[in-house]
Amino acid sequence: MAVALLLLWALCNAIRVNGEQSNGRCDHKLKFNPRPHSVSIQEFGAIGDGKTLNTIAFRNAIFYLKSFADKGGAQLYVPPGRWLTGSFNLTSHLTLFLEKDAIILGSQDPSHWGIVEPLPSYGRGIELPGRRYRSLVNGYMLRDVVITGDNGTIDGQGSVWWEWFTSHSLNYTRPHLVEFVSSEYVLVSNISLLNAPAYNIHPVYCSNVHIHNISVYAPPESPYTVGIVPDSSDNICIEDCNISMGHDAIAFKSGWDEYGIAYGRPTTIAHVRRVDLRSSTGSSLAFGSEMSGGISDILVEEVHLYDSLTGIEFRTTIGRGGYIKEIMISDVDLLNVNTSFAAIGDYGSHPDDKFDPDAFPVLEKITLQNIIGTNITIAGNFKGIEESPFTFICLSNISLSINSTSLSPWQCSYVSGFSESVFPEPCPELMNSSTSSCGILMLELQFYNIIL
Repeated sequence: MAVALLLLWALCNAIRVNGEQSNGRCDHKLKFNPRPHSVSIQEFGAIGDGKTLNTIAFRNAIFYLKSFADKGGAQLYVPPGRWLTGSFNLTSHLTLFLEKDAIILGSQDPSHWGIVEPLPSYGRGIELPGRRYRSLVNGYMLRDVVITGDNGTIDGQGSVWWEWFTSHSLNYTRPHLVEFVSSEYVLVSNISLLNAPAYNIHPVYCSNVHIHNISVYAPPESPYTVGIVPDSSDNICIEDCNISMGHDAIAFKSGWDEYGIAYGRPTTIAHVRRVDLRSSTGSSLAFGSEMSGGISDILVEEVHLYDSLTGIEFRTTIGRGGYIKEIMISDVDLLNVNTSFAAIGDYGSHPDDKFDPDAFPVLEKITLQNIIGTNITIAGNFKGIEESPFTFICLSNISLSINSTSLSPWQCSYVSGFSESVFPEPCPELMNSSTSSCGILMLELQFYNIIL
């Protein structure tokens, strides 16, 4: 009893109720000291005419700035202009600053991107076996690195990549726009990202990543483009962002089948708040389907999901292993969304035939609360796994306006949970009226975020 009272006291002192902002990871701001040294990309011969290839200029500038790592770090300043480049790597203790009207353009020549090995938690490229194209802006084993500006832009010019992908003309998996691997203390803020070949921001095996006040866009017809993908990473904050993508807006991942199980690094301790998300053919907010390392302790609040195929979706399949658990999503506004919530147990393919057919994923302790939806076709589609049903799904204070095209607002199988004040009335598997367990789950998750 004493422990429960202490937990309740801590929660009440850190959270303002009735839908107001809670105390989560985004309240623990990353602090970066000003860089005492700064150079312009023009000092290294770069020309911002949108035609001259500036890859060597970017690489030489960053190589030069690396010498200031033990002197407080340095800033690479990108002035107004259109700066065409291929792939380049960042360095620790660096700020890449994009001035207003500065545009870093990704080359449309694939030879300017380079080829790298697949990530060990995936075992192969996501789209094709074997290696993958290097991302445009890269960070590997870095510490204290910032990409920011006065709303400058990184434009991947991805239309050619989308055409090659659709026509099956590629030999390797498409590149991303920005990727950090095995890095810590990373900040991306105050910029726009456009037309990524695939993902826009991909922190993988990272810790302490803060993504703040960015705009991300790809046209609705762009195939499988994704906004932000936290992948086998921890201590993530995503806030005050506007993301509109062809596929998923934000997707949490942690590795693929036997490779993700062997690598064993989960995505955990993440906070998403005050974001506007649009997903034309996927989900505004997705978990999986590559989740073999586990996904847990995610807090999402104050989000607007609109004009999307699915609002919130949990994805897995037999052979994945891993888990998705302890997820709390609160204060959500849904508008023009086909399916508000989904949890799918037969989603996605396998990297090869070496997966374990007895590796059953676990999906449990999911809380969805304080949600309003307008012009919704399907309220929820929960399709669990017979050998490993989805459990402890908690729904409360949800009101969805279902459009006239819906024949059955809820579809459920191999799922169980609780509900209170939900309209339209959910399927019987989710109608256990004992919501005290949901309250305990919310208390535990909020307290976990507070103490960390």
